[in-house]
Amino acid sequence: MKIFAISGLGADKRVFKYLTLEHELIPVEWIKPKSKEPIIEYSKRLIKEYEIGTKEEFGILGVSFGGLIATEISKLTKPKFTILISSVETRTELSGLIKFVGKSKLIELIPEKLLNPPKVIASLMFGTKNTELLNSILDDTDLTFTKWAIRELLNWKNKSQLQNLIKVSGTKDKLLPPKGDNNILIDKGEHFMIVDRAKEVSDIINRQIKTHYNTV
Repeated sequence: MKIFAISGLGADKRVFKYLTLEHELIPVEWIKPKSKEPIIEYSKRLIKEYEIGTKEEFGILGVSFGGLIATEISKLTKPKFTILISSVETRTELSGLIKFVGKSKLIELIPEKLLNPPKVIASLMFGTKNTELLNSILDDTDLTFTKWAIRELLNWKNKSQLQNLIKVSGTKDKLLPPKGDNNILIDKGEHFMIVDRAKEVSDIINRQIKTHYNTV
């Protein structure tokens, strides 16, 4: 069974290379968003681009901002399961600060060039010692995409909970701290744990799929 995997804001398929899943992982590359394109419409274009849900059984995996896209795709298709890593399922799980900034429309006033944080600050916020990979991803980030993605994160409206959800969160995540009672927690895991704690993340996902979805 294929698992379509969507990376985080500004990231790419490099964040998945440390995972050891028992199913085929299909990295979904970001496509260029249209000006102020709603996240739902963007998700529809990804579904069409990758023909998600048109053939065999499949799963969806999303990391960080990619989890929002994974959630929207899951609402539009019928995945066997949805996996969220270091992410959120509904708007209620976003922090009060994120909601406030979204309502204030401050993102519209910030120049794109200011959306690429100093690498030292980024490594602290992501909580990673793998700075070489993080810095490489930051260097390759399309800031136009970043501004679109931040706008969509700040204004995300989803209130629907997903069926067949596997939600893996780190207790030390500074960017999207775990909320709700449906998290599988990794002790002291931080936002970049898909890389730094890849074996633990992989073991949890493989075990959950085997136990609950009878695909192996």
